[in-house]
Parts: sequence; structure tokens; C-alpha cells
Amino acid sequence: MAPVPTLSFSTVLITGGAVGLGRAMAEYLISQKKKVILAGRNGSLLRSTSSEIGAAGYYVLDTGNLSSIPDFVKTLTREHPDLDCLINNAGVQRPFQVMGPTYDFDQDKRNNEININLRGPMRLSLNLLPHLNERPNGGVIMNVSSVLGFVPTSLINPAYNGSKAWLHFLSMNLRSQLELEGSKVKVVEIVPPSVAPNLHRERADPDDNKKTKGNKTGLTIKEFMEEVAEGWKNNLDTVTAGAGKDIVEKWFDTYGGLYGKSVHYWIDQLQ
Repeated sequence: MAPVPTLSFSTVLITGGAVGLGRAMAEYLISQKKKVILAGRNGSLLRSTSSEIGAAGYYVLDTGNLSSIPDFVKTLTREHPDLDCLINNAGVQRPFQVMGPTYDFDQDKRNNEININLRGPMRLSLNLLPHLNERPNGGVIMNVSSVLGFVPTSLINPAYNGSKAWLHFLSMNLRSQLELEGSKVKVVEIVPPSVAPNLHRERADPDDNKKTKGNKTGLTIKEFMEEVAEGWKNNLDTVTAGAGKDIVEKWFDTYGGLYGKSVHYWIDQLQ
């Protein structure tokens, strides 16, 4: 049973909120009368998006700059003490081939990708948890993973695939730990399939995830948001859309029971 309904929050921070899925989620939540705060790396883009969609404000934040996160959280909660939801949406996808020839292998790029996709969301979540736990009506953490974290079909994106698998498992374990402790903080995982924003901007063909380029299973952002909104309303712990539904369902059908047994084991061990 969910600690709180998914859409019970009043104020949300969305990382990577100026474009793509982050902007789409922000626009939907504003339409639902939520106070939305954006965060991202591009100040001018954040400023224009905030003005266009009616966000309550924005912060320039690079989630890959891990040392900046504790001070950012202190500023955020001081200036917005009503904050009761975090959506970890910021992410990058940087293709590489260990031996080329189409894409290079740059270790610094890999480390930055892992920081943005993996370590940044973890640090934001853990630094915000004390604040969220103190909220009288609880709080919500949403992590945006990917179907590639369930089945790594994008051969040229091993770091991205691995980081999203890690975020999937973090979401599951964090949810279980908080439930065992009686916390009112809910953890939701959002699992996008192939959707149309500019996530592939570093590929040889940056539009290869779009329907116009023959991606028959790809979704438009509008199609994706319609299904995500429905999942939020239904208080699902794991929210996906389109082709993601079959992948996620098969994963939980295969491993969900085993995971549930492990949770009961740890209940006994930790009491």
C-alpha cells in the first residue's frame, strides 16, 4: 500500500525540467494546480521555459556536479519549505564504442554520464529525504529510469543502460526500506520507452527515435504523458507507457515474487 497517493504533493522540483519529458511533466502538473520548480544546466532555457509554462521558479543545477548538491538542497528547502516532491528526470545518453569506429570512447564522458544519471539522483534523494520525512502529509520521490534498464537493447549505450538499471533497483530498494520504516515518503519509478525528445542528440542520426524515422514503437511526448498521468492517478509504483508496459510486466512477472520474498526475509532480519 502506498504511503501517500502519488499526486498528493503540492510542490515539486523537476530536474531536467526545461525540455523534453521534464517540461511535459511540468506542464501537466501545473495544469493540476501543482507548484512546479524547474532545475537544469541551461539558465537561459530554464528562464524561458519557466515563463512560458508558468513555473514557480527555477534553479541552475548540474546534477553531475555532486559536491554542489548538499548546499543546493539547503537553499531549495529554505526558499521552498513546502517542497514535498522530487522528480529525478535529468539524464544524458552518450553513445560509445570501445574500439570505434563510429563513436569514440572517452572515460571522462562516461564518468559524467554516470554522475548525471546515477549518482546525482541518489544524492538528491538522500539529501532531501530528511525534509520529506518531516512533511506532515508525507512526500514523493520519482525516478525516471528507462526500458533500457530492464533490457539493454541499445548496444552503443552501455553506460546509459547500466545507469538506468541501477536507478530501477535503487527505486525498488529505497521504496522497500522506507515502507519497512513506516515512512510516508512514496517512491515511484517512471519507465519511458522510446519517446521523441532529443535524448539521441549525440548519435549519428539524432532523430532515430522518432516515428517519422520509422520507429514504430516510439511514442510522442503527448502519448507518453497521457499514459504517465493515468499511472499517477492510479497510484502505481512503476509507471510506464507504450512498449514499456510489456517489458515491465514481464520483468515483474518473472522476478517480482522473488523480490517480495527477499523483502519478507529482511523484515525478519532487521527487527
